[in-house]
Order: sequence, then structure tokens, then C-alpha cells
Amino acid sequence: MSDEPGTPSLQASGRYETEEERLDRNLSELLQELRVAQTGVQVLFAFLLVLPFNVRFDRVTGYEKGVYFATLLLAAAATLLLIAPSAHHRILFRLQDKRHVVLLANGLALLGTACLALAMTGAILLITSFLFGAAAGAAVAGVTALAFGGIWYGLPLRRRRRILRDRR
Repeated sequence: MSDEPGTPSLQASGRYETEEERLDRNLSELLQELRVAQTGVQVLFAFLLVLPFNVRFDRVTGYEKGVYFATLLLAAAATLLLIAPSAHHRILFRLQDKRHVVLLANGLALLGTACLALAMTGAILLITSFLFGAAAGAAVAGVTALAFGGIWYGLPLRRRRRILRDRR
């Protein structure tokens, strides 16, 4: 295969594809992943939006109200960050700027999933604190945060480090 622009070459992925084909594939994969995350954040955000209108919400403590508000803001941030790549793609459509869109969308997706993990942890903290007290809420939220951090970030980062080390 040739190294001329537009000619397929063997990529690090082991595929023969042009830079444009690789970017198209990367963007398509990223947008599919975002669809999964967006569903989770939309359900969480909807739950948080209706929660204050619940009859028992007047019984929450000042601490729980603070947790609620922080969790609501994190869910809003996750929504913002996870939907932003679609908006960027639409606005920059047909301007031959896909490399920028893919790189930016990747960063936004990583920040968005971090906000989603924190928002879900906050929701667990809020509900557990309301039901069983602040100490139980903190313990369960701590385990939840460790699970998100370990499974969503720790495992893939460890694998990434191993792959990059083995390539040297």
C-alpha cells in the first residue's frame, strides 16, 4: 500500500484505511457510545428534576439539599458534555474538520462520563442518606464512586498502559 494521501495504509488498529475512513469510523463509534451514555443521563436528569416536587422532599436535611443540588448540576453538566459532540458535528458538517470534531468529541465524552459517574454517585448518596442516614449514605456512595472509577476508568487505563508498554 502507498503512503500517498487518500490511499489506504495499515493503521495501528491493523486495518487498511485512509485517514478519512479512520476518522469516519472513529466518529461513528463515538456517536454510538454517546447514545448509550445519553440515555442514562437523561433518565437520571429527569428523576432529579421531578424529585423536589415529591411530597416527602420537604423532609430532606440541609445536607441532603446540598447533595441534591450538586447532583443536579453534575447531571446537567453530563447532559451538556455528552450532547455537545452531536451539536459540534452538525455545525461543522461538510467543512472537512472531522479530525477536530473527533478529538474534541472524545474529550467531551470523557468529561461527560466522569460527570455522569459523579451524578449517579450523588443520587446514590442522596437516596441512601435519606433512607438510612448520612453515614450509610457516605459508605454506599464511596463504594459506588470506587466502582465507577475502577470499572469505567481504572480497568481500561490499566489495559491501555499495558498495550502501550508492550508496543515499545
